[in-house]
This record gives sequence, C-alpha cells and structure tokens, in this order.
Amino acid sequence: MRTPTHRHFIPFVAITSAALLLTACGSGSGGSGGTDAAAVAADSGKVPTTDVISAVRKNDAAAKLLPAGVTDLTVAVSVGGTPPGTTYLSDGKTLTGQDVDFTKAVAKVLGLRLKVEQASFEAILPALDSGKYDFGASNFGVTDERRRTIDFVTYINDGQGFATRKDSKLTRITDLKQLCGLNIATAAGTTFEATLEENKHVCTDAGKKAYQVQTYAEQGAIWSSVQQGRSDVVMSTINGLRYAVAHQQGVKFLNEFHRLDVGFAFKKGTKLAPAFQAAVNELIADGTYDRILKKWGTTGSAIAKSRISPPELKN
Repeated sequence: MRTPTHRHFIPFVAITSAALLLTACGSGSGGSGGTDAAAVAADSGKVPTTDVISAVRKNDAAAKLLPAGVTDLTVAVSVGGTPPGTTYLSDGKTLTGQDVDFTKAVAKVLGLRLKVEQASFEAILPALDSGKYDFGASNFGVTDERRRTIDFVTYINDGQGFATRKDSKLTRITDLKQLCGLNIATAAGTTFEATLEENKHVCTDAGKKAYQVQTYAEQGAIWSSVQQGRSDVVMSTINGLRYAVAHQQGVKFLNEFHRLDVGFAFKKGTKLAPAFQAAVNELIADGTYDRILKKWGTTGSAIAKSRISPPELKN
C-alpha cells in the first residue's frame, strides 16, 4: 500500500510504478459464487485492457440527485494488487482494475470530474469524515462495524477467503479453529485483520494454541511470506485470491469464508449516496455492469441492484 500522493484527473494516473501481486482490499470464489479468474488473463496474467467505459453516457435523472453545484469529487484509491484489484497498466502510470472501471463509469453517468488520490488502504476510511476525500473506491466490504461511521453504496459482492501453498495439508477452512497454531498473513487495516483478531479466542477457548496474525502493507510481501514458509495461510478477498491462484505456481484456493457486499465509501450522512446508487443501477440496466464483470472475470460477484448501507451479510 502507498501513502497519499498528488492529485490527478481521470484517466486514473499514478506517478510511480510498483511491484504488484495481489489485490489489497477490505472485503474478500468457490462453489456457488466463484469467479472465473482464469478467463481474466489467459495470456500469462496480463492486465485486461478491454474498453468497457467509453460508451457510457450521462444520465440526467441520476445526475439530478447530486447535491446542487457538485461537479468535481475527490476519490481515494489504494494501489498494489493484480486484477481484479487496482493495479497499473504496462506503462507503470495508468491505474486500472475493477474498482477503477466502476468509479469511472459512475462518474460518467453522473457527469462528474474526478480527482484521484492514492492512499494506503487503512488510511482511507478514517479520512472521509474530515473531508479529505469525498469517497473511497478500494473494494471496501460493508460491515456493521463500518456502517456506524461510514455510508456505503454497493456495486459488487465479494468477501473473505483463504489460500495456501499446494503442499499444505489444509484443503478447506470452514472454522477458524482450523487455523490454531498457524501463522496467517493478511493486509493491514482490513476486515480480514479485524475478523482474525476478534476471533483469536476460539483457539484458546478450545484449549489450543492461538493462531498468529501477520499483517503486511504490501501485497507482494504477503505472498512472499507464504511461498517462503514464514506464513501458513493467506486471508484476503475471494476474487483476489482466485486470481492469484490462477496466476501463481504452488498455491491453492481453500474456500470462501464470509461473503460481504462491497461499496463506494462515504462519510456518514453523505448526500451523495442516492446519486451513486442511481448511477450503479443505471449501469446494471444498460449492460455496462455485466461488461465490467466479464472483463475482470468476476461474474460470480454480480448484484441485482445497488443498495445504500445494507446490513452486513451473515453466513
């Protein structure tokens, strides 16, 4: 993850290149809701470049829902992953990814100009209340804890999952007690870290050795820790894990653990939410939504309609 840099206008452009491995996000397929990650980049993991945005047109009805005078917004994004997470094109400057496409498409529907600021994932949500950013777009999972201070407008369904080395005896994680005594690698400031820390007691309650949570700011470091044996398991997004497993040797997807809606994040009480919700629903109606998901191989994460701060999904 990276600290904030200078502001930029669409197209999403960054200053420096980065080492990229996995998505760094805050929500997290197998079975019924799996993503077709292998279809994303059959060409040796290259970033998809299909244009699914240019045909999007302003929708006056949706735009009228914006507060009077709003024509420019600042969005915060966290960079440091492979598709479908936010990453760079081969020029090392232009940002791309599923969240980027949805953000740009919504902006076009609403007739907005965007200023883009890069920030570390864990810094974005706390900064919304201060007005530093108007909204965040980094695969933020909708949880009841976050809804106390943040408003969300949903656009996909992702969630939490696990992966490990292929030589591991683990085949499926359905209960955190299966992690007892192991080292779990995850990203700092995410729902994964929160879930793991809040549930450490399940091991000690069962008379077992607690698992250890290892947090990293860079996604490349997470996978290095697993590949080199310093960590036993990765907890991250379902979509990101499936992509990583499809494009890295020696790792396997264990299972999805907890589904979460994912949304644009705003400060509590925002007046922007109705317009963003209408814009996402317009993208669903006109077919752009499906084209974005197919581009990134995440059709298993489709939602029927956008919602504003829905309750956290329960397993």
